[in-house]
Amino acid sequence: MTTTATQDPRETPGAGRPAREHASSSGTAGASGAPGAALAVLPGVLASALAWTDAHRTRFALPDDVLEPHTQVNATLKPLGELAQLGSTIRRTTAPGAPEHELAGDLVAYAWEQLHEGALLLELLRAEPFAAYPYEIYAAFAGYGLRHEGFEALARPLTATRAWAHTEQHANRQLGLVNSERRVGAVTHTDAGGVLSRTWLGGLSEPWMFEGPSGYALTHTVFHLTDWGRMPDRVPGKIDGYLRTWLPAWADGCLESGQWDLTGELLAVAASLPGPAPAELLDAVWPVLADVQHPTGCVPETGVPVQDPAPDPYPFIDCYHSTLVTAFAAALSLRSLRQRDERTDETTPGRERHTP
Repeated sequence: MTTTATQDPRETPGAGRPAREHASSSGTAGASGAPGAALAVLPGVLASALAWTDAHRTRFALPDDVLEPHTQVNATLKPLGELAQLGSTIRRTTAPGAPEHELAGDLVAYAWEQLHEGALLLELLRAEPFAAYPYEIYAAFAGYGLRHEGFEALARPLTATRAWAHTEQHANRQLGLVNSERRVGAVTHTDAGGVLSRTWLGGLSEPWMFEGPSGYALTHTVFHLTDWGRMPDRVPGKIDGYLRTWLPAWADGCLESGQWDLTGELLAVAASLPGPAPAELLDAVWPVLADVQHPTGCVPETGVPVQDPAPDPYPFIDCYHSTLVTAFAAALSLRSLRQRDERTDETTPGRERHTP
């Protein structure tokens, strides 16, 4: 780690300027950032994003009528499930005893409490046995070690039905269901390799066909394939090479168009690849995203970042996901870069490794 690794991102040169100006003046993914630039901002970005999430945890709380048919899943259960999924990954990726490690675990525990330790998900599964989303939300907790016996007792026969195996959905969504089954410990309803070959990414699509929906499809393909960055070695060699080649161009386009949420997801993908971290890409992009982050820690999904010093410069719905994604990508990037440095220490002849 460099000596500036704990520096607050807003103290870096150019902080406080509009993000597009900073991107154009200091380089984007198409140009190499200074070596170590990512490590200089990542700890501050991660800590700030998690602090904002913690300060707004009550906004993830479920309403009393969450089980009613009129309740919007995307505005209630979806954010809570994302808090659990990304929080559990951050917890697993950070060092025990670190503030971020403890805070991420606390946020996952809060999400589990909101679901009445799984009992609410059991009610959802009873009401909608044909729906996959209660199972996928549950899998985020099961992969973390939080279980509900009643939910799993009902889920076992449901996931063995013909209807479950033949639910019609996009390939990357089906890959997500396969990963959920793995997390719960169930027999997968289909082969992950066959599903991967039908995704936009698995087909090694022409890179110039990249746009918003295909971008999110490919990022989630990687997340489901690697169990949200925990198993990078699941990425096949051809896909690894394809991503290393084209991620810089795609990230550059996202920066130019102010797609901060998708930028964060692409950074998480870059940090989920097997082998050495793509340090040049991370060094080029992370300082720009750090400038986009508001002093409170939140990150907007899209558009020109506001300069408003107010505690809540964006509506919650317009920044909670991008802020969670930024924290998630920062934790994965720190792990990837530090593992690269550890490998360098171990393989460089005559270099003594120092343990802090």
